[in-house]
Amino acid sequence: MLETGRISIRQFTILVALITVGDSILILPAIPASEAKQDAWLSGIVGLIVGLLVVYLIGTVGRLYPRLNLIEYNTKILGSWIGTAVSLFFLLYFFYNAAALVRVIGDFMVTQIMPETPIDAIHILFLGVIVMGLRLGLETVARAGEIFLPWFVLLFLGLVMFLTPLVDAKQLQPILTEGIKPILRGSLFSATNPYIELVAFLMIFPYVNKTEKLRKYFVSGALLGGIVLVVMIALSILVLGVDFTSRNMYPSYALAKQISIGRFIERLEAIMAIMWILTLFIKTSVYVYILQLGLAQVLKLKDFRALVLPLAYIIAASATVLSPNITYFNRQTTTYWPYFDMTFGVGLPLLLLGVHALRRRGGT
Repeated sequence: MLETGRISIRQFTILVALITVGDSILILPAIPASEAKQDAWLSGIVGLIVGLLVVYLIGTVGRLYPRLNLIEYNTKILGSWIGTAVSLFFLLYFFYNAAALVRVIGDFMVTQIMPETPIDAIHILFLGVIVMGLRLGLETVARAGEIFLPWFVLLFLGLVMFLTPLVDAKQLQPILTEGIKPILRGSLFSATNPYIELVAFLMIFPYVNKTEKLRKYFVSGALLGGIVLVVMIALSILVLGVDFTSRNMYPSYALAKQISIGRFIERLEAIMAIMWILTLFIKTSVYVYILQLGLAQVLKLKDFRALVLPLAYIIAASATVLSPNITYFNRQTTTYWPYFDMTFGVGLPLLLLGVHALRRRGGT
């Protein structure tokens, strides 16, 4: 086994919660709001329920071979050739995800905080920190998650407390004016981006100390992160209104700008930026970790950590190539990405479960 490090069940749950929040905390509210209008919070709840069912499915796949990661039991279940091909497509999926996340942080920083800074410089700086963490292994990233969590919780609770006086319950009315269909359309992205992408943890399950109740903690971590996202969607509608939320690229960031206490405590959008950067760092780190470990296993290399630096260079270059501008990226995200996620986050687990069941029935 290439990875010899281990993380605790507590660290695992924290990673799941932080990755569930990930980039979604900043961009998610706009998408269900554009579909379901004032019922976007209902889309968030439906997305959470569907997402938890998918997370349970992924956890079930992880229990088939608790000591193997996805690359290893792809080969065991599907055979050498087909298993390797499926593994390469899986790694390509997470390569594209990692490049997209790097592009997201670059777009946000150069449009909202550092407009005169070249976007490539943001990409290189962000990936440089990730490389330093991953050179030290998965345990280091998990411990960073433990350090980040109290700060994230403190900032999130502070944000909710400061925004409570600005809440207008009339923004949620009327409820279900256009029926259930817009809510279901809005829930599609709410389920895929935060929850279905947790299929990444099929690469991490075997490196958790206690695997007996792993599925339970996996679902619990996704639930905690999902509650944060539903609260952010509801607050965006309650404070900003439907029109502003659906038209704004970063509604949660705009939400934090509304805070003003006695004309003294203002411009607290830095709270949202810090929360988002912390969760995005963890999510991108795990994706790059999956890439280096999976690629080393497919290529049968003895050391996977040496791959992190060349992978970082390729991801930095690909971030602008795969998504030449923010308009193109947003169109891809809302139009094709949910189905891209479902292929690997739902289709792949179902394929593995089905083939595994058939092979057991056939006695192979």
